[in-house]
Amino acid sequence: MNHYETVFILTPVLSDSQVEEAVKSFEKLLKENNATIVNQENWGLKKLAYSIQLKRNGFYHLIEFQAPGEIVNALELAFKRDERVLRFLTVKLDKHGVEWARKREEKVKSLKK
Repeated sequence: MNHYETVFILTPVLSDSQVEEAVKSFEKLLKENNATIVNQENWGLKKLAYSIQLKRNGFYHLIEFQAPGEIVNALELAFKRDERVLRFLTVKLDKHGVEWARKREEKVKSLKK
């Protein structure tokens, strides 16, 4: 099992319930393909560095998961087919990346308290 982290940006014209529905559909795809979701972070509405499809903002979401390598192609195909997704990036984490992700997750949890 490989460790992956994917960040995707959803179009800003969606309501909160539509954003939640989109995220759940990607979660469902991962779980159906025997992936284990390790961590999720909703980064909210953020300004883009440059316009994408005439949009200047987007809803950012991060999902960290463990899965076999074949799932990445299925996930990225789902991102490409979904018109709500502006951009996405999936990265395979090495041991240092996993360690850094744990530290980031702990820092986020401590800030929420």
